[in-house]
Amino acid sequence: MAGTLYLCATPIGNLGDISERCLEILRTVDLIAAEDTRRTLQLLNHFNISRPLTSYHEHNKREKGEYIIKLLLEGKNIAQVSDAGTPAISDPGEDLVRLCAENNIAVTSVPGPVAAVTALILSGLPTSRYAFEGFLSVNKRHRNEHLESIKNDTHTLIFYEAPHKLKNTLADMLKYFGSERRIAIARELTKLHEEILRFTVGEAVEYYGETNPRGEYVLVVEGAPEAESTDGGDIWWSGLTIKEHVKAYIKDDSKESVKAAIKKTAEDRGLPRREVYGEYHK
Repeated sequence: MAGTLYLCATPIGNLGDISERCLEILRTVDLIAAEDTRRTLQLLNHFNISRPLTSYHEHNKREKGEYIIKLLLEGKNIAQVSDAGTPAISDPGEDLVRLCAENNIAVTSVPGPVAAVTALILSGLPTSRYAFEGFLSVNKRHRNEHLESIKNDTHTLIFYEAPHKLKNTLADMLKYFGSERRIAIARELTKLHEEILRFTVGEAVEYYGETNPRGEYVLVVEGAPEAESTDGGDIWWSGLTIKEHVKAYIKDDSKESVKAAIKKTAEDRGLPRREVYGEYHK
């Protein structure tokens, strides 16, 4: 009879957040597959747990996944843990779960901390509808395509980001989401120096122009405003150029009317106002 794969959520900062069930599973499984064995060993030592460890991460998931499946089919029970938080979210555990499904191997979750949801509920932004976007690609073209595809998404958007990439990511968000979109930036979650900063995207760019990012970040971005529709179907401006879109909002020839129309068009499209201004005045 095949064994069971346990997806064990571990603390994202505060060790007191680990569950009794998680500790029991880690004490009794035949093997623990860890994204970083050194980091997991520190966790196990803290709780006086001694079990065999094997590495399982993005760069060895193909060959090590086959090895883990073989052991599971032989009847071994295995726990999978990420560096911190819940496995299989922006984590190679996703691939391991797929392999288990293909081989009819039982998988169960041992729930616990997850950075994305922790940041979301602390953000002050809408939580009823949200989309987890994970890490943006380091490839510039792929990053741009990703942000272009979601710039008009009305869900609250959640991203993970490393400190050395934060400034570039915020600059890209300014380009695609505009300066007025609200953003909450979370770091050191559940730790002593937990920090939740709430800005507009423009303010965040200014702040980190003078502040050096430190720690792993979760970015929670306000969704685009709900677009108005003339007939309850397609967005009314979807067939318009940016210039035509602006003109539709202009009430008179005054400077203030044009300025207001550019601002509203930028909000509709999730674009920086300067980009709309440039297109209108071409």
